[in-house]
Amino acid sequence: MMHLWQQTRSFPPAARLLMANQFAINLAFYMLMPYLATHLSDGLGLAAWAVGLVLGVRNFSQQGMFLIGGTLADRFGHKIPIMAGCLLRTLGFGLLGWVDDLPALVAASAATGFAGALFNPAVRAYLAAEAGERRVDAFATFNVYYQAGMLLGPLVGLALLAADFRLVCTVAAALFAALTLLQWRALPARHRPTGNAAPDGVLAQWRGVVTNRPFLLFSAAMIGSYVLTFQVYLALPLAATDALGADGTTVTSGLFVVSAAVAVVGQLRLTGWAKDRWQPSDALVRGLAAMGLAFVPLALSPRGSATAVLVSLVVAVVLLAAGSAIVYPFEMDTVVALSGNRLVATHYGFYNTVSGLGITLGNLGTGALWDVAGRHHATWLTWAALTATGTACAAAVAALARTGRLTAPQPRPAAV
Repeated sequence: MMHLWQQTRSFPPAARLLMANQFAINLAFYMLMPYLATHLSDGLGLAAWAVGLVLGVRNFSQQGMFLIGGTLADRFGHKIPIMAGCLLRTLGFGLLGWVDDLPALVAASAATGFAGALFNPAVRAYLAAEAGERRVDAFATFNVYYQAGMLLGPLVGLALLAADFRLVCTVAAALFAALTLLQWRALPARHRPTGNAAPDGVLAQWRGVVTNRPFLLFSAAMIGSYVLTFQVYLALPLAATDALGADGTTVTSGLFVVSAAVAVVGQLRLTGWAKDRWQPSDALVRGLAAMGLAFVPLALSPRGSATAVLVSLVVAVVLLAAGSAIVYPFEMDTVVALSGNRLVATHYGFYNTVSGLGITLGNLGTGALWDVAGRHHATWLTWAALTATGTACAAAVAALARTGRLTAPQPRPAAV
């Protein structure tokens, strides 16, 4: 904890505020979202399709709109989208607790999703600019606060849920309202440097991103890493339920805690260890390889042994979280480098949109493979496919590094 405090204090005040904001953002988000589906189905009596619609609209309005949020940040500065996103989530979370008809719930869910699309690219671009040459350290520290919010949010939400779901929503909305006010008062309005100014017209701005071939190749190479990370929400819970029955839900909750705890406790140590030994591209390759290898113990676990599956699940989560912790700061730094420090928020927005699409397609493929493998009593196929995904990602990034495509491009003239 002392190391985290010292590391945090070593950054400029604006960067420290962004880290604290991200902790509060995740705290508020995760105190509510894990319990929303139960509230909609059991509390409001909505049909399963309606619950799926509300949750799906939130995911689409965030993943599908990241590019819009990044574009706005590069055109109007970072502070405005950050504040607008927090204010919009204040309204969305407040509505989720106090409305009960489907159209209003869909609107509230869309607002919460678009809010994330507004502030996420802007926060990362602002942090990268404030950190300067210390981007890797800044993103590592940022991820500790990010994961800490994920770790504590569900616990706080569960305590508030003992009183009423409306209280959960009200407290979450109040946190976002406080964040909006805090950023209005304390977050400097960072002016874009001349080299980062958005070109005339949104289409020209997007053209500057989609013609950046090294960046596009890196975005495609990293898609699989997001598919692997998401398995904490999909394949691993399925495996826990399959092996442990009703106890699978409790085990799944424990896996979430282990995953976040590994990042909170190990992030700074892993980043420092990787920086001392490897080049950034080597850290990416080795971290991705570790994420793929996380699923090997599950592939080798004997069917019918609940203890073996439980141990394999814990090992998988630890390796997946550790690999992701190694990858994340170097990944974020590489996005900035490949952007040439120009239109950084738009690049982040595009990168997140591509990742979100990859998660959707990857989940469809993983779920379909799980069903097929289950019918043939060959669940190892799912784990083998996920391991192969991590290996392919590592190989793709290694190939990009070997051919010089992970280095910063020469500054490009603004599109006209």
